[in-house]
Amino acid sequence: MNERIQNVLESTNLNWTVRQEGIVTTSDLPIEKYNAIVRDDTNEVLSVMSDSYYPYQNHELIELLDRVSGLTGLEVVKGGNFKNGRRVFVQLKSDDLILGNDKIEGYLTGINSFDGSTSLAFGPSNITISCMNTFFAAFREMDTKIRHTRNMTIKVDEVCRGLERLKDEEQHIFENIRQLSETRFDDVIKDRVTKALFNIKPEVNLNDDEQTSTQLKNKLSKFYVDLNGELQQKGDNLWGLFSGVTKYTTHSLGKDDNTEAKMFDVYGKREKQIFTDLVHYVDLV
Repeated sequence: MNERIQNVLESTNLNWTVRQEGIVTTSDLPIEKYNAIVRDDTNEVLSVMSDSYYPYQNHELIELLDRVSGLTGLEVVKGGNFKNGRRVFVQLKSDDLILGNDKIEGYLTGINSFDGSTSLAFGPSNITISCMNTFFAAFREMDTKIRHTRNMTIKVDEVCRGLERLKDEEQHIFENIRQLSETRFDDVIKDRVTKALFNIKPEVNLNDDEQTSTQLKNKLSKFYVDLNGELQQKGDNLWGLFSGVTKYTTHSLGKDDNTEAKMFDVYGKREKQIFTDLVHYVDLV
C-alpha cells in the first residue's frame, strides 16, 4: 500500500479492515452458510451476512478512488463512516455549478457498507455527505452499483476502464440542472410532482380535506415548508421545485418514515423519476 493511500485512510478514519468469522448457536453448534463481519480494530460485529457476501475493504475503496484521481486530477476532500463503520464513504472534490447566488457542490463519491444496506457505489454527486440521510441521498444518485459478491473485483476493474466518462456524466447532470433553473413552472406541474413524490392518484384533489388523510396532510405540510424554503433561495423554477423534493427526502422524510429501507427504496426511486420527468418536460417546452 503506497503512502498516499495510507494517508487518506488515516485522515478519513478508515484505516481499519474487517474479517469474516463463522458463527455458532448458544450450544456451540455451527450455523452454516453465514458469517459475522467483524471490525478488526474494535472486534465489533458489524453484521451477519451469507457466506456469498464479499467484504470490500476500505483500502480497496481508496485504491479505486485513487485510480480516479490519477485519471481526473481530483483530490480526496472528505470521508468517514456511520454506525461504527457499517457504512463508509469517500468524496473527491470536482467542479461546482454557480446558479445566481446558489452554488451546487460537485463531487465524485464512493460509497460502501459492511451491513448489506448498500452495494459498492460510485459516481458523480452534488450532495455533501454529512449525516445518514445525505449518505443515502448520495447513494440514490449513483448509477454504478456493484453487489458484494466474490467476483466484484472483476466488475470494479470493468468500471475503472470507463472512468473517463465520469466527468462527462457530471457535466451532463450540471447541464440538466442549469436547464431546470431556467424553466419556470405552474401549479399543474407542482401538483404532478407532489403526487408523484407521495404516490397519490392523479384524480385526488390535494385541497379537498375529504380526499386526504391526516397522515398525508402532515407529510404535505412538511414538504411545502421545505419546498417554499428552496423556492425562496433558488427562485420559482424547476430546479427550485426539485430541490424542495430532495430537501424533503434528505432532511424531513425520516421524521415521517423512520426506516432507512423505505427512504431508499421507495422515495429514492420516486425522486429519481421526478428528476427524469422534469428534464423531459424541459425538452418539450
